Amino acid sequence: MKKLKKTLLVLFSLLALFALAIIIYFYSLRPKYEGETPLQNISKDTEVYFDEYGVPHIYATSQKDAMVALGYVHAQERLWQMELMRRIAPGRLSELFGSKTLKNDKFFASLGIDENSQKAVDLLDKNSQEYVMASAYLDGVNQYLHQGKTPVEFTLLGIKKQDFTLKDIYNIFGFMSFSFAMAQKTDPLLTDIKNSLGDPYLQDFGLSGTLNTTQIKNFQGKEIEYSKIAQSITAMLENQPLPPFIGSNSWVIGAEKTKNGKVIFANDPHIGFSQPCTWFEAHISCPDYEIYGYYLAGTPFPLLGHNRKMAYGLTMFENDDIDFFSEKINPKKPSEYYVNNKVNTLETKNLSIHVKDSASVLLHVKKTIHGVIINDVLDAVTSSQPISMSWIYTSEPNNILKAVYALSHATNYKQYKKGVELIHAPGLNIMYGDALGNIAWTTAGKLYKMPENVNPNFILNGSNGIDDKKEFLDFSKNPQALNPSWHYVYSANNQPEAVDGYLYPGYYLPKDRATRIDYLLQQKNNCTSTDVQKMIVDNTSATVSKTIKEMLSKVSVKNQSKNFQLAYNALSHWQGNNDLNETAPTIYNKWLYFYLKNTFKDELGEEKFNVLMGTHIIKQVMTTQCLNPNSVWWDNTSTKNKEETQSDILTLSLQQAITLLEKQLSTNPNEWTWNKVHKLEHIHPVGKVKILAPIFNVGTFEVAGSNEVINNLLFALTDEKQYAVKAGPSTRRIIDFSDVENAVSILPTGQSGVPLSAHYSDQAKMYNEGQFRKMKLNKKEIIATSTKLIFKAK
Repeated sequence: MKKLKKTLLVLFSLLALFALAIIIYFYSLRPKYEGETPLQNISKDTEVYFDEYGVPHIYATSQKDAMVALGYVHAQERLWQMELMRRIAPGRLSELFGSKTLKNDKFFASLGIDENSQKAVDLLDKNSQEYVMASAYLDGVNQYLHQGKTPVEFTLLGIKKQDFTLKDIYNIFGFMSFSFAMAQKTDPLLTDIKNSLGDPYLQDFGLSGTLNTTQIKNFQGKEIEYSKIAQSITAMLENQPLPPFIGSNSWVIGAEKTKNGKVIFANDPHIGFSQPCTWFEAHISCPDYEIYGYYLAGTPFPLLGHNRKMAYGLTMFENDDIDFFSEKINPKKPSEYYVNNKVNTLETKNLSIHVKDSASVLLHVKKTIHGVIINDVLDAVTSSQPISMSWIYTSEPNNILKAVYALSHATNYKQYKKGVELIHAPGLNIMYGDALGNIAWTTAGKLYKMPENVNPNFILNGSNGIDDKKEFLDFSKNPQALNPSWHYVYSANNQPEAVDGYLYPGYYLPKDRATRIDYLLQQKNNCTSTDVQKMIVDNTSATVSKTIKEMLSKVSVKNQSKNFQLAYNALSHWQGNNDLNETAPTIYNKWLYFYLKNTFKDELGEEKFNVLMGTHIIKQVMTTQCLNPNSVWWDNTSTKNKEETQSDILTLSLQQAITLLEKQLSTNPNEWTWNKVHKLEHIHPVGKVKILAPIFNVGTFEVAGSNEVINNLLFALTDEKQYAVKAGPSTRRIIDFSDVENAVSILPTGQSGVPLSAHYSDQAKMYNEGQFRKMKLNKKEIIATSTKLIFKAK
């Protein structure tokens, strides 16, 4: 017995020592926030003050010195994230994760982002400021890469360090641009619906499939294959280790409507949640330049920023900049295809994808004048009918680095607008406000019209010489507004008004958030920063109360259970607020899921229904279809000798929702509160391994908000017990130009991507509770509340 006790004591001691060693190791990797560090290629010593939330405030004698320092401090916090970001577009994730990311790599490698990036680098003016400053930033990143601490993720995955390059920067912007698009998730599905079910089934989608009197056949082959395209691409974007960009809110209030007579700027871009979070904040101050910016990992210039003179931010435009074409191959010579009865030769290229712990995979990519043929790079697409994908980003000259540099260095509206004009893709709504009182929004992106009888919502005919005709429009035709008479501008991914009678096609989101923003801005003429802080975390739907009232009027309440009556009553009195203690959101979202399932799944089948549920268009459809008693979708095609009505489906769906909630939560509807089902966890790619989750992941948290409210915390409708929040505000920023030194913001987790850093998750609680912290510009205040790191010129 004594021997056993002694053995157990030794084992316990060894485990304790091992645990202590692990803790010491993790602590040793924490970023350096004070002291001195030698840094090459800076002309003079550069001071960096890290405030109480880890935001670096860089004071340098030149912009170039500041950029070297920025690269270094950015890398010490986010080197792992930088590594992931630069690997997606060229298809290099499998080098880290093995075959599980091979599908992702095959697709992205084929898109041509990497080649497009190289062309852009080759054309860069080596004397331009964007080149000089980006190179200085990369110098700082690479100095840390070689001299700094090795992130634990590099050690766990065996990553070999390689210098970052200008092409990496372009590739990161390229991935960002593709994740904005929605056509790849929607066009193939709509084509399937059109041809398997017919035009009547598209009436609730706002798409007839025919324009004017001529209908062009947009596809050939097996219709079932088209939705496989959407299914495959959606699955890749959802399962990759970095989050896609999804939506956003922004509004800028003119001086005439604010209490202090100065512009107030607000912005919260919606991006998939991950850990580390998307943005890295940094403040640069030089004799000739100042910016407080939000940076993507591995990029030198901020996509969101402000200083004492102006502020800019972005939301997604959601315009359609991707088109699919059905190609006609020469049956006698597969290397040839036809366009307008003329023979063209397929472009081909071979790519090698390296796979960890396995043989490399050779990828044979074929391309038409429209774009890459995606059949060969999407495993789920087995149709012999070739489908190509045309994307504006890779088909036009790439000036993204110059554009973002110009935006971050603009000092007035004219300079800002010139920067916006340089962005050909992705489609963005870029918001602007300044200390002089100007407010504006401008859509970025190279927009085009297609022939009137061509509907870009479907797969197009690549051989007829008609469907691929594009009329590129001058930038002056991009939707925009400057200092409107109503004294505010806003964007919530909703469709802009027509320009010259033309509505730009796209996959816009419902009017809910836009309506709520517009309503709240109309109500006040003495807005303050505090008012806007409350507004940006508003949890109330502008439309759901009216919609539910009409839906409930179609529900049969006769002979229903007690809990049915209680749930019906809760919904009938609901004002659309999605707070933690509310029960109505829980009931409504479960009802919504069963209504959609009972309405669409019988015609579409399991796979297509799931694809539809992942698109923006379903959010548009359900707001009108549920109120249309004549919709062809109501009838359940799987039942014989019966035609279901709107009342039948809505009643059945509410019954099913209540039965499931009784099983999952409680037999007492008063206990069906929103906090029990609406949960948020920030998941690190390494944290997907269960044993490592407590170290790398942040959360889980009970959160308010919902889909399509201003506090847009997005989740998929499902019959699961809990709704896992997948995306939401990646930051919330508010800049009041009457008090710009007290502008506020918040991040979902924290500045640092290093586990056990004090700033890994120190903002998470504040974020969930709708609180804010300062974006400091006052040097005296910064010095008084910060640690100091001096970069010594070598």
